[in-house]
Amino acid sequence: MDEDSRYEAVRSRDGRFDGVFFFAVETTGIYCRPSCPAVTPKRHNVRFFATAAAAQRSGFRACRRCRPDAVPGSAEWNVRADAVGRAMRLIADGVVDREGVAGLAARLGYSTRQVQRQLTAEVGAGPVALARAQRAHTARVLLQTTGLPVTEVAFASGFASVRQFNDTIREVYDATPTGVRATAPRGGHTRRAAPGTGIPLRLAHRGPYQAGPVFDQLAREAVPGVEEVSGEPGARTYRRTLRLPHGTALVAVAERTGAPRAGGGTHPGGWLDARLELTDPRDLATAVQRLRRLFDLDADPYAVDERLAADPRLAPLVAARPGLRSPGAVDPLEPAVRALVGVAGAADLVRHHGKALDAPSGSLTHLFPEAAALAGAEPGGLLGALATALADGTVRLDPGADRDETERALRALPGMTAAAVATLRVRALGDPDVAPPGLDAPDAWRPWRSYAAQHLYTAGERTP
Repeated sequence: MDEDSRYEAVRSRDGRFDGVFFFAVETTGIYCRPSCPAVTPKRHNVRFFATAAAAQRSGFRACRRCRPDAVPGSAEWNVRADAVGRAMRLIADGVVDREGVAGLAARLGYSTRQVQRQLTAEVGAGPVALARAQRAHTARVLLQTTGLPVTEVAFASGFASVRQFNDTIREVYDATPTGVRATAPRGGHTRRAAPGTGIPLRLAHRGPYQAGPVFDQLAREAVPGVEEVSGEPGARTYRRTLRLPHGTALVAVAERTGAPRAGGGTHPGGWLDARLELTDPRDLATAVQRLRRLFDLDADPYAVDERLAADPRLAPLVAARPGLRSPGAVDPLEPAVRALVGVAGAADLVRHHGKALDAPSGSLTHLFPEAAALAGAEPGGLLGALATALADGTVRLDPGADRDETERALRALPGMTAAAVATLRVRALGDPDVAPPGLDAPDAWRPWRSYAAQHLYTAGERTP
């Protein structure tokens, strides 16, 4: 899109572009999402940015009305397989906060200077600024949904000091942390959680979202002890345990989608209601990002549906299920184990090698086993070889892994099948353009062949 096209999207308050770009108004010093319901500014006063971090870096603060920091992430970072796309996925997963820019660069195989230069050139902000914007958003969520003292919020959201936290919140939101807490909508989704009930969140998505097929798939694949899906179709709840960098979590996501935002413009999208119980609040941003990958909430359904609907075979399927998603994974080892030993075999491994929760929650009793724990579970077998390769870093399935390099490493494992590799590219690596073996997938479906396969699976024309 050129800048005139972006301005037309702003003028029409088109929610399809929320998260794709941001605009800032020089006369007010505020940046917004394209669907902001405020009066449209004059064209000559508007500047455009690829990320919220870039707008903040240029001195603009977040709009209090449209809350641009809460939009879905850009689908571009999931599609792209280059260094910038991989870097954006790693930053969203919290790598910069945990390992610093040097750790990010090492994962990408570049120098810190190269990473800084590439990110600044493409998205208008370096890794530190991007991580800082994410910390500010996490801090706002904690301030408005929990009763944590402000000092604890500062460190839980990843800031190195209370002073840095206070300065950032003032700069981004033009308010003190106490002021941000006071602006939580009364009776809304940011209502303060009762002690012990977890953090309530709305996980935003753009455009239509077919929750039913996603929950159907999660129910079929649920590993007992780690996951469960309860309730009647249309009102189900998905619950699971999560292993996170600083602790563990119990998460629950409701099937029901929220109504479109009032005044949100064209196709504003909706959300999935979620609740997170974290043993360490520093894991909030990482937990949210992993849930977003699992439910494929950062996808661009408009681009996907437009391309696939042009194919006569897929057109009726797209018309029947607009916005169909391609689920990912919260832990890349899980789809790998399911692909190799099935759900029943995975459940057996959980019982023998998974860490038991200190306090079970209903049917949730364990964390999924770590790769190191599974390395000796099947000596000489494919599962043991894969777990060993993941444990020692020979194979990487994290969000920043190079997809082609990972496929080559997987294929080098004795006994690894093409079908299992395709499954891991889709589920663990989030590749939107995978054609499963045996599927006649024309180039016209690119770069959304994973979604085409999902349509065929959902319609019963292929077996997952």
